[in-house]
Amino acid sequence: MTCQKTVKLSDILIPKYYDTFNDISYLHKIFTSGRAGTKSSRGAIRAVYKIVSDSSCSVVIMRKFHNKLKKTVFKETLRAITRLGLDKKDFKITVSPMEIKYKPNGNTIYFTGNDSIDDTKGMIDEEKPIKLVEVDELTEFFDKGDGEDELVNIMATFVRGNDDEFCMEYYFNPPKNDKSPVMQWVHKMEQRPDCIRVHNDYRDVPIEWLGKKLIQEAENMKAADEKMYEWLWLGLCTGLDELVYYMFNEDVHVKEPTKEDIKNIRFIVCGVDYGQMNATTYQFFGMDFKNKCIRGIDEFYHSGRESGKQKSPSEYALEFKKKKEEIEAYTKKKVLYVYIDPSAKGLAEEIKRTCPGINIIDANNTVKLGITRVQKLMALGHLFFSPKQRHLIEEEYLYSYDKDLLDKGKEEVIKDHDHCMDAKRYAVMGLWKYIKQLLPLLEKEE
Repeated sequence: MTCQKTVKLSDILIPKYYDTFNDISYLHKIFTSGRAGTKSSRGAIRAVYKIVSDSSCSVVIMRKFHNKLKKTVFKETLRAITRLGLDKKDFKITVSPMEIKYKPNGNTIYFTGNDSIDDTKGMIDEEKPIKLVEVDELTEFFDKGDGEDELVNIMATFVRGNDDEFCMEYYFNPPKNDKSPVMQWVHKMEQRPDCIRVHNDYRDVPIEWLGKKLIQEAENMKAADEKMYEWLWLGLCTGLDELVYYMFNEDVHVKEPTKEDIKNIRFIVCGVDYGQMNATTYQFFGMDFKNKCIRGIDEFYHSGRESGKQKSPSEYALEFKKKKEEIEAYTKKKVLYVYIDPSAKGLAEEIKRTCPGINIIDANNTVKLGITRVQKLMALGHLFFSPKQRHLIEEEYLYSYDKDLLDKGKEEVIKDHDHCMDAKRYAVMGLWKYIKQLLPLLEKEE
């Protein structure tokens, strides 16, 4: 092979990964960490090293869904080629099909989602036995699939004819809930003699690899919310509080925007949750680029059940127009985007008709991810609410997980006191593309 430079594994791997790197005595290896634990780098380096150093083998790298591969594990594996001091000219790299072949020996890394595993089976060279299967973002298989059954099927698919040297590796960030299905599987696997689990966090990584800014971000989180820090940065299953937004503190999070704050707001968005007898609410937020935060501005709230008066979509659209104009008048900023409950098609059409030119966008209703993002913003002081958002503030104290389901490992919010919470989450998810530019370290691998 052609080398650009001599690279020691100790220069690119943390010590906690040394012992397991070439150890073939374990059939299953589980790698967990908090953010910046370098486990993704470890997986990529291991895959490339394997096809280069072994005379005859194949490697499979998997995620639950094929469309998640290119920007994650495939990109990381390309980076590993360089980190190992290898010349990319010695590799045949294709995106369709997604493969990396080492030319001198013909060994190949195949990338597949479990939703396209049948396609992969047809590509693999039978003369190049599969010796390593890496499963990335393991939680996806439990949160959005059949979990253990899928893993058993994956192993059965690729282990055939290769009993002597075969290894399954699993990579993921542990969830908060230690009773979650993926952690129950991990605890069961840890009892097996053919399984090893390696856990680390950013503190195991040389500071020069991560940079002082990242370390400071971790310390900021630790100071602001130690529980969030332990989960996000240390990779510990801290448990879930019954109250979803346990970090909410009126003294910290409720601030009426000053004139200077409003001046720094670039534009305003609105999160909309719609109900007929249930409440309909408009939660308005401003995007403050200078202070890297989202600021609550105002709200509209009406419950047909509580008031005894049900309103039509056309009436709600007029209420939206009224509140929009009121906010634009005193802030001198435009309401640019409306992120609306995807099921509220009728209301969306009425708002479009009443407010021509308004940008109506179906909200991203990925509940678990949305809650995590809101939690991170609140914990680090990047999300504030106005005293005018009275109903939203009330719900902060009431929005809860189902405790009985938590005890069973299921993370489900109670569908009560959630209308403002949903609207807030829609707004945050809509603004995330701006937030992650301002605060890139907030976004964990997804």
